[in-house]
Amino acid sequence: MLSSAFADSPEYITRKDTPFMPSKITWNELHSSLPKHIFRRSTVKGVSYVVRDVTLAIVLYRLAWFLESPATVFFEPSNFLRLVKYVLWLFYFNAQGILFTSWWCLAHEASHGTLSSFALVNDAVGFVLHTFLLVPYFSWKSSHLSHHASTASVERDENYVPRTRSSFALPPEDRANVADYREAFEETPMCTTFRIVAMQVFGLIFYLLFNRKGSPRHPPGTNHFSPYSSLFKPHERSGVVMSDIGLTFMVYLLYQWTKQVGFGHFFRSYCVPYLLTNHWIVMLTYLQHTDPTVPYYRRSQWNFVRGALASVDRPFLGWIGRVFFHNVSHNHISHHLFSAIPFYNQPLATACIKKILRKEYNYDSTNSFRALYRSFTECEFVEDRSDIVFYKNRSGHANRVLASIPSTSS
Repeated sequence: MLSSAFADSPEYITRKDTPFMPSKITWNELHSSLPKHIFRRSTVKGVSYVVRDVTLAIVLYRLAWFLESPATVFFEPSNFLRLVKYVLWLFYFNAQGILFTSWWCLAHEASHGTLSSFALVNDAVGFVLHTFLLVPYFSWKSSHLSHHASTASVERDENYVPRTRSSFALPPEDRANVADYREAFEETPMCTTFRIVAMQVFGLIFYLLFNRKGSPRHPPGTNHFSPYSSLFKPHERSGVVMSDIGLTFMVYLLYQWTKQVGFGHFFRSYCVPYLLTNHWIVMLTYLQHTDPTVPYYRRSQWNFVRGALASVDRPFLGWIGRVFFHNVSHNHISHHLFSAIPFYNQPLATACIKKILRKEYNYDSTNSFRALYRSFTECEFVEDRSDIVFYKNRSGHANRVLASIPSTSS
């Protein structure tokens, strides 16, 4: 039973076994399928989600504070109650990590202007939520909107851009052999597990600091904190500075708070949930676009719709992901096609566009942890020259192939 729970889903297997044809569907066709009311933004509704998730996190923190209050010292001699206390802390770590991730997702929505019809409200809420999570809001907003404008473009995308055969110094495909791939990619299962954990815990931090997993077109030293980074246009530099000031102030507040409550409490109540938040953010964003069956395009074949469709909708964490991650993974394709639609209307948008996309709609119910391992080990590099490319694995094989396109010559 456990093996079947972690097996590849039928949708994934079908997609893998179906030769790929680039989409000819237009944005107007998809847009015409949507009711007009789906684009309406409600400040009251959007902010109510913020109030809900912030309140839940505060309540959870107050309950965690009770675990360390003098009243609980009485129970310390009891091994059973001590075990209960440890279990409650584990619950706190995971629940607060999910709630912090909900803050990140709401700030993500704010960056697209969907929390409110007022830009000031969106940016104020997004700035506060992301700053609390040590994310430079305006800096991240800039690179994220660039990602939306060029999704799945080998040359121009900003996130999880695939490395090429030449970047690993691999021989040409017709001359490469098993030994070449082994030398470049072979490692022990323990090493693979360690690298996955490192990516999950520190991936977002390293992306912001060093542009890891970002576009290789940027020079060494690219980061989200320098206003003169190649990530930003000149008119965006003031936002980068504002983000840096906000983070400096947040670090100062955390320092003062740590002095008051002690490092142990700070580590348990903030650091552990913060690292778990990084894990969830990296996992859901990585799986949205990194999949053995999803293509990347070069300039001659890329267009906005094709790039947006090179995403995968996943039932990430089930109802928890839908309620607290605000449909960011359940309805990611419609979000890329129509990012102006508020997150609470994205399920309806998905239902509408699925009728047009049919087999071109990418859905995968594979257990997300299985999908993470699969993508990590199967998505190593792409070819340097083809206009439509799929990831190849550690043996140099792609899991999906292009369909033969009939010749149009007479």
